Amino acid sequence: MNLQSLIDIFLHLDKYLGALVNQNVALTYGLLFLIIFAETGLVVTPFLPGDSLIFALGALVASAGLLGFPLTLLILCAAAILGDTVNYEIGKLLHDRVEKKQRIPLIKMEHIEKTHRFFEKYGPMTIVIARFIPIIRTFAPFVAGVGSMSYKKFLSYNVIGGITWVTLFLSIGYFFGNLPFVKENFSMVVLGIIVISVLPAVYSVITGMAAERQNKKQNI
Repeated sequence: MNLQSLIDIFLHLDKYLGALVNQNVALTYGLLFLIIFAETGLVVTPFLPGDSLIFALGALVASAGLLGFPLTLLILCAAAILGDTVNYEIGKLLHDRVEKKQRIPLIKMEHIEKTHRFFEKYGPMTIVIARFIPIIRTFAPFVAGVGSMSYKKFLSYNVIGGITWVTLFLSIGYFFGNLPFVKENFSMVVLGIIVISVLPAVYSVITGMAAERQNKKQNI
């Protein structure tokens, strides 16, 4: 499968999900679990759809009638919470390598550094906030594992963040995904969700860079 095909699937999730559900409901649930689990649980797959996929699924639940809202919510919440838990454990495993800034295959240190800045600014609430920010969402539990956050504290923020994230986007898709305007402009809506999701990360990077420049000027 080439890049163009992946982009087409990403921008037309509603059509591809609908076709999959019509073929096999159980397979659909299994695949959705794996995607959300991987997007939150594996630091090498931050590119997978999260917000837009859950939104599209909410619209499908409302229109098709083949998927139940409570079961879909439960499966996606479980995937999100388990994914972050696995990611946290991976971070603990790679603690020494990250602290020594050793190269880790397929993991970009710049993403880890950006997430560190989020933790410096928001503390443990980063685990909740990051749920709504692509890429940072994938690296937040990893960095929490690398750092000194206890698992008990991490778990509470993980559960709150996972349930809030899934419930919000699934509900938005359920109630608004089948409006005529949204259905006719689904690709643009998906792109809009992506842009809105990354804005906090962009703002944080810009303010972080501005603060660094200011510190350098003061030290000169």
